[in-house]
Amino acid sequence: MHSVFWRAATALLLAVLAVSAGHAQSVADFYKGKNIDLYIGYSAGGGYDLYARMLARYIGRHIPGNPTIVPKNYEGAGSLRLANWLYNVAPKDGRVFGIIGRGTAFDPLLGNSGAQFDGTKFTWIGSANNEVSICVAWVTSGITKFEDLLIKELIVGGTSSSADTDQFPKIVNGVLGTKMRIITGYPGGNDVGLAMERGEVQGRCGWSWSSVKSTHQKWYDEKKFSILMQLALEKHPELPNVPLIVDLAKNDEQRQILRLIFARQVMGRPFLAPPGVPADRAEALRKAFMATMQDKDFLADTEKAQMEITPVAGDQIEKLMRELYTTPKEVAQKAGNLIQNK
Repeated sequence: MHSVFWRAATALLLAVLAVSAGHAQSVADFYKGKNIDLYIGYSAGGGYDLYARMLARYIGRHIPGNPTIVPKNYEGAGSLRLANWLYNVAPKDGRVFGIIGRGTAFDPLLGNSGAQFDGTKFTWIGSANNEVSICVAWVTSGITKFEDLLIKELIVGGTSSSADTDQFPKIVNGVLGTKMRIITGYPGGNDVGLAMERGEVQGRCGWSWSSVKSTHQKWYDEKKFSILMQLALEKHPELPNVPLIVDLAKNDEQRQILRLIFARQVMGRPFLAPPGVPADRAEALRKAFMATMQDKDFLADTEKAQMEITPVAGDQIEKLMRELYTTPKEVAQKAGNLIQNK
């Protein structure tokens, strides 16, 4: 009787240990020999595309099972199309993630009816940098400083109503009284740059400083444009004499609106997976992301490409999203109305 009991107990213990061992190996087993699709919410050649493709070259070595990362452009509506797809359609097994515009996750909060998601429920993997964006005027525009925007019109290029390139100038116009006019519909930031060069538009308001350095350093060196202001919560150390948007606020309400909009800069290049990814795989992706941000080969390549790497962990982004989604409704509504020109 005792021997039967011990045999049964031993078999049960071995089964439990086998399950535990299988669980411990499940992430590596799941990813081994597989591809992970990395979707990019913008066209090729811009800053988001550059960061995503650089990450794709290295993160696989830090994910258990070492899957192959396959970058794919999925442009449309300033990455809102991709955000909706990731939330509602994409597989939730950990084999798909993406990069969207840093402000796209706030679209539901700001009243964009096209945003079919809750930004707090994505699986946030991390951000490659804590971003500072700028507003620039092309050399032929006749505008060289912020104060000029209060009296002269500047035609700026945009990519969609949910993108920084459109939302930022609308907010600055509505809060501070500047006179920017937006020509929207360009597939990505690189296309806006070409439009400036061709004279179709006169500037861009919502251009990452890191992207300027990595894709258009020559324009900066040759003084092809003037930097009018910084769009962030804190100044970039390389731009000490360029005014900061929140410092231009004249009262508390203006300051609240500007903080709500520009807090997104903390998640300058945000990578995210669909909601509901199994916890162990989500954690593996987050750890792999931060390990990549410290990978010597990755850092050497990003330095050569003049890409700014100031990483933010996925759990920090998740916390930021929860905090900003509790913004007082009246403040969020005013900000949303300005963005949608109501």
